[in-house]
Amino acid sequence: MVAIIDYGVGNLFSLRSSLAAIGAEAAVTGDPAAIRAADKLILPGVGAFGDAAALLRRDGLDQLICQEAGAGKPLLGICLGMQLLFDYSTEYGRHQGLGLVPGSIQPIRDAIPAGYKVPHIGWNALHFPAGRPVSPLFRQIREGDCVYFVHSFYAAHCDENVIATAEYGPELTAAAAKGNVYGVQFHPEKSGDVGLAILRAFCQL
Repeated sequence: MVAIIDYGVGNLFSLRSSLAAIGAEAAVTGDPAAIRAADKLILPGVGAFGDAAALLRRDGLDQLICQEAGAGKPLLGICLGMQLLFDYSTEYGRHQGLGLVPGSIQPIRDAIPAGYKVPHIGWNALHFPAGRPVSPLFRQIREGDCVYFVHSFYAAHCDENVIATAEYGPELTAAAAKGNVYGVQFHPEKSGDVGLAILRAFCQL
């Protein structure tokens, strides 16, 4: 069973519908016992980093997620959920993340050309780092397949853990991983068949 962690942030039910479409058993839950009992965890999220991090800490879910990931349980962060996996964010101040993937969350405005709009919204092709094995998360898709992004911040200082990038001026981090912890900046539940293939690959880890 896949536990979609409910901490008051995120489009949880469209994600559950996507998992149902690929035949995965999934539950939206904030119950620690259900999270511990799950085979895999998904941490979704939309909104501001600091608010989301505070909600995780409020109910002790930050510690629980770190414990379960530390025990080897596959964890997938999506959009803001991915950003929360990193050490900290500079969105409206400095806010601590879960520290499961080394790196920081920075504004894309500082990285992209002046004529590019913020937030970055739309479909972009995934590029896999040259000279590295393709991540198991992407074993059912191809280089250049497109996914859907909506974000104003991105993961930086994390090159050794980047498993995919997307071009928005420069190449920005589209996905990162460290061991059993995976994060995608895009929304697989809004990315059609490609997104479903990525979710299916995660469920098969």
